[in-house]
Amino acid sequence: MTIPQFPDLNPPTRILLGPGPGMTHPRVMRALTAPTLGHLDPELLKIYAEEQELLRYLFQTKNEWTFALSGTGTSGMEAALTNLIEPGDDVLSCIHGYFGARLAEIAERQSAHVDRIEKPLGQIFSLEEIESALKKKKYKLMTIIHAETSTGAEQLHIKEISAAAHKHGALIVLDTVTSLGGIPVKIDEWDIDMAYSGSQKNLGAPSGLAPITASPHAREVIEKRVKSISSFYLNLKQYANYWGGAHAYHHTASASLHFALREGLRVIAEEGQENAFARYRANAEILWSGLEALGVPPFIPLEYRLPSLTTAKVPAGCDPHKVRAQLLNEYNIEIAAGFGALKDEVWRIGLMGYSSRRENITLFLAALKELI
Repeated sequence: MTIPQFPDLNPPTRILLGPGPGMTHPRVMRALTAPTLGHLDPELLKIYAEEQELLRYLFQTKNEWTFALSGTGTSGMEAALTNLIEPGDDVLSCIHGYFGARLAEIAERQSAHVDRIEKPLGQIFSLEEIESALKKKKYKLMTIIHAETSTGAEQLHIKEISAAAHKHGALIVLDTVTSLGGIPVKIDEWDIDMAYSGSQKNLGAPSGLAPITASPHAREVIEKRVKSISSFYLNLKQYANYWGGAHAYHHTASASLHFALREGLRVIAEEGQENAFARYRANAEILWSGLEALGVPPFIPLEYRLPSLTTAKVPAGCDPHKVRAQLLNEYNIEIAAGFGALKDEVWRIGLMGYSSRRENITLFLAALKELI
């Protein structure tokens, strides 16, 4: 059999301005080159402890069950529902974009009875709409997206929505994949039962880890389950035993990815979350002003527009996919198309983590002006 022959690995250097992954911070890139350690090495376990403290800072929580799963943000999504849902449970899914619908689908795969309430793409829920839905049935839990990656909309009033869920006896699962590190996430103050995120967006690290945090109440619900958790790999009790004092073997985690995430979290902690939020907002306003000047206005109203992810309306007569290809091939700039009904209507432009820099915005706006 002929031995396959391939050239040396030489991927292009892209300016990643899509909905994720964002650009990896140079300090994180250096961390990725550190020597590999075994998944139970005492030095790696120290890294885990430091990573947990940094994640608690970012999530603004004291939850003991706060760690990073080996998997993408979708693994965090699936872990939250797999651990909390038992067959026959009633679940309310609040959907204002693609990823809210994904949560509903995962809940259904756990044999839950799922009721969906939906908003048109680009809109968010009012507290009254959610309260009205919660009154209709005794739900085990409700799910909602904090920052909808498909539209660039921030769901407001999370604290009040969480209080409404608890008033009606439901747990709340909050998706923070696009919000953690980019806008305030206050797990303890908002009384969130379970939240998860991804390493590749505002955290400045590569894809492959999913930060997750569970409240004491959520932990109690998991520990009192009647039926065993259906997933071995995403079993949070076993994860807790791996990360906690026993450090019991669960799976072979990637030391390199944890080195990277720890360093990305350190970068944020050194800047300070409030300073980072202000920088993201200032850069986003530069982008929004430039888009308006080009006749490519943001799709989402200002009051709930995400600073880390902007959906921009494609001008009439413009081929959005041709422009995206030109940006990639001629300028090494990656942006993304919309989802579903917005596929040909908007571009999604991310300013996440290390991608959120003025030189990137200036280059992107100049390139877009030339192309349209």
